[in-house]
Amino acid sequence: MSRLAHKSILYRLLVVVLTMAGGLGLTVFSTSIAVTRAAASAPAGLTTPTYWTVASDGGVFSFGGAPFYGSEGGQPLNAPVVGMASTSDFGGYWLVASDGGIFTFGDAGFYGSEGGQVLNQPIVGMVATPDGGGYWLVASDGGIFTFGDAGFYGSEGGQVLNQPIVGMAATADGKGYWLVASDGGIFNFGDAGFSGSEGGQPLNAPIVGMAPTPNGGYLLVAADGGIFGFGITSSEYFGSEGATPLNKPVVGMATSPGEGGYWLVASDGGIFNFGNAGFFGSEGGQPLNAPMVGITEAVGSGFDDATSTDTPDWQCIREAESGDMYNNPAEPAGAYGIIESTAAEEGLAWPVSSDPPAAQDAAALDLYAKFGWSPWTTAAGCGL
Repeated sequence: MSRLAHKSILYRLLVVVLTMAGGLGLTVFSTSIAVTRAAASAPAGLTTPTYWTVASDGGVFSFGGAPFYGSEGGQPLNAPVVGMASTSDFGGYWLVASDGGIFTFGDAGFYGSEGGQVLNQPIVGMVATPDGGGYWLVASDGGIFTFGDAGFYGSEGGQVLNQPIVGMAATADGKGYWLVASDGGIFNFGDAGFSGSEGGQPLNAPIVGMAPTPNGGYLLVAADGGIFGFGITSSEYFGSEGATPLNKPVVGMATSPGEGGYWLVASDGGIFNFGNAGFFGSEGGQPLNAPMVGITEAVGSGFDDATSTDTPDWQCIREAESGDMYNNPAEPAGAYGIIESTAAEEGLAWPVSSDPPAAQDAAALDLYAKFGWSPWTTAAGCGL
C-alpha cells in the first residue's frame, strides 16, 4: 500500500495561516488556526497523539507514524501555503494559501475557497469545524470567510486595527471563535468569551498564533516561543520557549488530542513539546526547500522512522523494493533492496533474503541513520 494518497487539488492559492503556540510570553510571525476537538474515529490502529507540519511550498511532513496523505511539495503554487488543519478523525488534512486557495488530502472535504477571488488582505489562517464538515478562513484585516457547516458570527473586516490579525481559534462547539492580532489583541465572536489579551502591553516578540483550551480559555504564542494564557487553569499551561535562544522563530502551535499538552514548530522545522505532547522527530537541522509555516495535530503509531521500521514510510519503502517480503528467494536484496556490497558492510548475509527480518530492519535503520533516505531510489515515490 503506497503512502502516496490521492489528493484533490482544488485551487492553488496562497494563504498566510496563523500559528498556534505555547509557552509564557513571546512571538513569531506566521499564521494558523486551531479548534478544540476530541479524536473521533482515528485511522485504524493509530492512537498516539502526534503531528504533521507544513512548509510554505506545501510540503507536508509526518511524524510519529502519522499517515501521509499527500502534499503540494514540488507543485507550482499561485501563492505560498500558510497553514493546515486536520480533519476530526485525523484521516486527512487541509492546506491553505495566502490567496485563500484550499488543498485537500485524505478524507478532508472541499467546501469552497477564496482562490481566484479578489481579497482586501491575504488569508493568514484557517480552522476546521468540530465535525470536520467545514472551515473558516481569516484574513489579516480580520475578515472571516465561512465554508461548509462553519457559521459566521462576525468579523473585524472593515474595522481599523492597531496591528494585523495573525491567528484564530474556534470554541469547542464551533459556535464562536477568537481572532488574535500580532500585538496580542483579542477579538471574540459568538460564544467565544473574552478572558483578556496582550493588547497595549510591551512584547518581546510579536504574537503569531493562538490555540483554545478545554475550559474555554486560550493560549497565545509569540515568535520567540513565549506563551500567554488567558482563562486557563494551572493544569493547562505546560511551559514555553520564552527567554530560550532559538535557532529560528516559532511559527506555529498545535494542541495534542485530549488537550493535555502542545507542540510549537519553528521555521526551520524544529519541534518543542510540552505536557503530554510527545516528541516524535523534527526537521530541525535538515535542509528544507521552503520554511515551515504550520503544525497540526494527528494520530499515529507512536514510532518514528529513525527508531522503528514499523512506520508508513518504511512500509512504503519495503513495498516498493520487495512487495514487503523479507524472505522471498526471488528478491535476494531482501525487504529493503540492500545490494550485496552494502549487505557485507552491514554484516548481513547474501542473499539478504536469507537473513531474519529483525537483522534486515536493523540494517535499514543503520543506513537511515548514516544517509537518510538517499540509499533508496524508491524514496521519492514515497514522498520522502
